[in-house]
Amino acid sequence: MLKLDQISHIVTQAARGELVFPTSVNAALRLQMTLADPDCDTEDVLRHVLAEPVLAARSVALANAAVFNRNGTPITSVRAAVARVGYRHLYTMAAAMVVRQFGARIRNPHLRAQAEQLWRHTAHVGALSYVIAGKITATDPDTALFAGIIHEAGGFYLLSQADDMPGLLDDPADWLGAPQEIIARALMKKLCIPDPVALAVVSLPGATLTPPPLGLRDTLLIAKHLAPVASPLASKQDAAQGPAGLAGFIDDNAALEQILRDSHDDAASMSAALLV
Repeated sequence: MLKLDQISHIVTQAARGELVFPTSVNAALRLQMTLADPDCDTEDVLRHVLAEPVLAARSVALANAAVFNRNGTPITSVRAAVARVGYRHLYTMAAAMVVRQFGARIRNPHLRAQAEQLWRHTAHVGALSYVIAGKITATDPDTALFAGIIHEAGGFYLLSQADDMPGLLDDPADWLGAPQEIIARALMKKLCIPDPVALAVVSLPGATLTPPPLGLRDTLLIAKHLAPVASPLASKQDAAQGPAGLAGFIDDNAALEQILRDSHDDAASMSAALLV
């Protein structure tokens, strides 16, 4: 009964827009707000990036990833990194920092391990989504990368709350379904996620692919199926769907395998940059 009361309290907070964010995300949220302004100034952007060492390091790492560094010329400054990756990918990096910070303050070793696994899953889904969007689902790759990075924001938030409420997530039946959706919707609103991305993320739990795979939600579903690290919070239904579940949704399995082989280096370098 206590767990149900705790979940009810979290859901009520979410419905009221009273989600509690760690103070460590403020710098990344300020950067997101700056980048969302169509008239944002480059110097303002650079100041925000340089104000947060982790974000600065990740920006440089992404700029040096193979997908952005075709000629092998290394980037060593934040200014050059911002110029190379562009504002859209910088916005995604800020979102990644916000999402990851939910797990950074977790004290419980088990929950912290789950948060780290969830982040590895998220990074792989983001990188795979970038590749799949351009090659299979006719979706904007940059939008797919962003959606992949923030698609488990609700999971990270629940893990951070469970650190203060032992046993909160012991029984998935307590929080999957309606509570999960309410929290996800509230987070999408709080983070000012564009409606098309928010809709794709909120509709993911329990979703299945329909042929032919098109659009953002299908991109995320395929990426989640193929991610080499599973989400520790996946439902039994979602966990049971692996690469074999993709049969019949593209031309053939051999075509999918060839696409992934061709894109392996890009996906691996991008996920490595996100995991810095």
